Amino acid sequence: MFKITPIQEKTRQKEICEICDAEFRPDAFAYQMYDIESGEIMGMSQFEIGACGYIYDIKEAPARDDFEAMFIMGRATLNFIDLCGVHYAFYKGEAETEEKQRLIKAIGFKQTESGTFEIDLNGFFTDHCHDKK
Repeated sequence: MFKITPIQEKTRQKEICEICDAEFRPDAFAYQMYDIESGEIMGMSQFEIGACGYIYDIKEAPARDDFEAMFIMGRATLNFIDLCGVHYAFYKGEAETEEKQRLIKAIGFKQTESGTFEIDLNGFFTDHCHDKK
């Protein structure tokens, strides 16, 4: 079992970025995902909220391979962005591997012709049929 929580302290955010091999972004919001029993870090996300949301990282800790947990981390991050009243987001992180692209698309991002990953959050978390129209 795991838990996802906001990272409140920048020193902790930097430490988790190092664990997950992510560039530390001191001005970004961040979430951590950790194993409830052991307290071990499983992954993290970093993101900004402005006129749009920008997710820079959805990263696992080394030696972790849990697609479903990372999917939930991505959705939790998008849900927070949406709850803040921002209803459009971009994924700006690494997307070079097929596995990473599969995760990003499963979270809900659509790849545009120019190669960027974007998502319209209007109704995404409230309309269960939003993607089936």
